[in-house]
Amino acid sequence: MTDPSKMPDLLAKAETLVEALPYLQRYAGETFVIKYGGHAMGDPEAQRDFAEDVVLLKAVGINPVVVHGGGPQIGAMLKQLGIESTFVGGLRVTDAATAEVAEMVLAGKINKEIVSWIAGLGGRAVGISGKDANLVLAEKVSRTEPDPNSGIERHVDLGFVGEPVAVDPTILVNLTHDNFIPIVAPVALGADGATYNINADTMAGAIAGALGAKRFFLLTDVAGVLDKSGALLTDLDREAIDGLKGDGTITGGMIPKVETCVAAVDAGVEAAVILDGRIPHAMLLEIFTARGAGTLIHR
Repeated sequence: MTDPSKMPDLLAKAETLVEALPYLQRYAGETFVIKYGGHAMGDPEAQRDFAEDVVLLKAVGINPVVVHGGGPQIGAMLKQLGIESTFVGGLRVTDAATAEVAEMVLAGKINKEIVSWIAGLGGRAVGISGKDANLVLAEKVSRTEPDPNSGIERHVDLGFVGEPVAVDPTILVNLTHDNFIPIVAPVALGADGATYNINADTMAGAIAGALGAKRFFLLTDVAGVLDKSGALLTDLDREAIDGLKGDGTITGGMIPKVETCVAAVDAGVEAAVILDGRIPHAMLLEIFTARGAGTLIHR
């Protein structure tokens, strides 16, 4: 017999499941692309929360595809090996030695760690990179910046830093149909045969667009897009975003994130969500509750 003192907690759990029901019905069979990164990757409790969320999504009939980052881990390994890093516009200048380390950390250590977290919870994950089955074709990134002395714009060679120019999602479709959870490392081949390191946000957005995903989740280290008073903006479209960039509300590192989300939506994603990956089960709160937990970007 149930302890009467525990009934309120049990009823609350039941009410949560009932609240989730329409969302479970709505998203069954749909594809969600999740960009996973930030400092939550280094927190064992947050790692488990993330893996639990992904396994649960698959268990209720949603097809999650995870694209992960790993900048801090790459930086730590480069430091350990005595390789200096420089950045231009937030992108790491990647020479041949750095590119080799980045691929080792991203497609090796981090990718397989995420696979193991999911396997430990009964999920079936497969780790791949953008190189596998020609998933992503990369093109060398070109950047300019003002010369510190003259102020004249100059070309900066970022080395083996790329951006996706084509995505063939066949391998992802096949894996999800076979009940696997794809875990994708952001490295890809170029038409020149070289291996390029790609910004994980950009790669995840391109994959989401190619898959026509129902949702694209961009997990970050902030709550989402904030107004000038620090309050979370929960619902945005392109027109609103342009206005917020114009008046200085959206600045700095948030600009490329919202632009990635807008590009994904323009490519066919129903909606993109910028979420704080440090909040336990933030994705579940966003997906299965009426309140949501982040900034939703839609057409």
